[in-house]
Amino acid sequence: MSEKGVKEAHDGANLLREAGYSFDVAYTSTLQRAIKTLWIILEEMSLMYIPIVNTYRLNERHYGALQGLNKQETVDKHGKDQVLIWRRSYDIPPPELDESSEYYPGNDPMYADVPKEDLPKTESLKLTEDRFLVEWDEKLVPLIKSGKKVIIAAHGNTLRALVKHLDGISKDDITGLNIPTGVPLVYELDEDMKPIAQDDAIAPLTGKYLGDLDKVRERIGAVAAQTK
Repeated sequence: MSEKGVKEAHDGANLLREAGYSFDVAYTSTLQRAIKTLWIILEEMSLMYIPIVNTYRLNERHYGALQGLNKQETVDKHGKDQVLIWRRSYDIPPPELDESSEYYPGNDPMYADVPKEDLPKTESLKLTEDRFLVEWDEKLVPLIKSGKKVIIAAHGNTLRALVKHLDGISKDDITGLNIPTGVPLVYELDEDMKPIAQDDAIAPLTGKYLGDLDKVRERIGAVAAQTK
């Protein structure tokens, strides 16, 4: 994690603590930046004792043959228009990577227990959503229905998949939705797992960001500008 990422994690923890939130179970991906973010938050909130579940289903979207390139390198290589199609379309994935690639999950011992057919060679947002929703439906929904309060530390595209599902955002609109890093986003759900609209929510979300909403909007804009 960068120094900025560490600060964002501490700031997010402070916002959650000051707002009086507490949690029973934590979910995160198998990727270091999400794990470290969660560790910082739990330590700051004196919640390091709660169970932590790491799952590849919360991993960031896999960009296939583009994996390992930063955003600007990808634009320089393929052109801005093509990159925007890959990044912002709902169901058009980048080219697949070869199984011999160092970025193929099947070559990483971290995923030794994951069935090969579940390991991505590339993903669109739709495929990322499909991967995540298995965990949501099978594990997270029963936990939440049992009364557990769950904190999720994940990544931009898996979180977009979650809010798309919760708020019923269309596949066309979700491609333009940006979620800032390090800002807690709180959802309260009813008995049917439908979100209860929160005061000061930033449309089209019904969940609310904690903190200064003007600054949150600025950070949302900064995410949108990353490939300009």
